[in-house]
Amino acid sequence: MPRPDKVEQVELLKEKLKSARVAVLTDYRGLSVKQLQDLRGRLRGQDVEYRVVKDTLARRAAVEAGHDEFQDLLKGPVAIAFGYGDLSAPARLLGEFSRQTRLRLDIVGGLVEGRVLDAEQVRQTADLPSRDVLLAQLLGTLQSPVAQLVGTIQAPMQQLVGLLEAYKNTLEAQA
Repeated sequence: MPRPDKVEQVELLKEKLKSARVAVLTDYRGLSVKQLQDLRGRLRGQDVEYRVVKDTLARRAAVEAGHDEFQDLLKGPVAIAFGYGDLSAPARLLGEFSRQTRLRLDIVGGLVEGRVLDAEQVRQTADLPSRDVLLAQLLGTLQSPVAQLVGTIQAPMQQLVGLLEAYKNTLEAQA
């Protein structure tokens, strides 16, 4: 019979896997407690939660959450970075932490909106621009043709005004 604390952990992980938009698995071996706390603090500011998990409990939670393929990545000591906002934030922040501290923090794989990704695919998500940048790019793309259209429509009107102004000036000069 399973212990109540383990059942509670599985239930918690299952809920996190269901509610998170992205979950990035890392091998945290070699990090001290202080370094893990520093990492958690950096991630927390970006709506990312970093949790060290037991692989057997995490596998059980993955199956219960409906992510059977995800359990194959859960081998050995792993920690999961749960992202609730920007899809690229967990992978990007983990990469930045690893580069800035020169600590080895291997990405094992991940789960992005229900799709299992290998380590390389997760690293590629780190290169995606944030949602705000993508929206700004889209707005700029949509705005450009409209601005060109307005300019094209205004050009004949401006030419007509210029022509009338020149005609007025010639009439004033003759008078």
